[in-house]
Amino acid sequence: MNINDQLKTIKDYYSPKIIGEVNDVFIKLVKIQGNKVPWHHHKNEDELFYVLKGSLVFEIENQEPFTMKKGDLFIVKQGINHKVSSKKECHLMLIENKSALHTGNVTHEITKSIKYQLD
Repeated sequence: MNINDQLKTIKDYYSPKIIGEVNDVFIKLVKIQGNKVPWHHHKNEDELFYVLKGSLVFEIENQEPFTMKKGDLFIVKQGINHKVSSKKECHLMLIENKSALHTGNVTHEITKSIKYQLD
């Protein structure tokens, strides 16, 4: 599988696409641009972010925001309230437990079901 080819199939921002499974985790690709991801947390799951293209502003509640660039990786521990945004198009790889909802404890206009992410 070629990640760049997989990214070309993603037409909409904030629409994660599951490209594989390893044991109990999904490997996802997503494109974002703007500030639509709501503050949220994952009660029982950690979440891995890997920047493939562009830059990502990462916010964690009660901490100073930081910027991730291409090649950077960050793991958000379970229960930590967070959100991400980007001024320009940003491509990400996410690694999440199969039980994790991508907007965590919040239902939002960008929330997508696992079934949607598999299509």
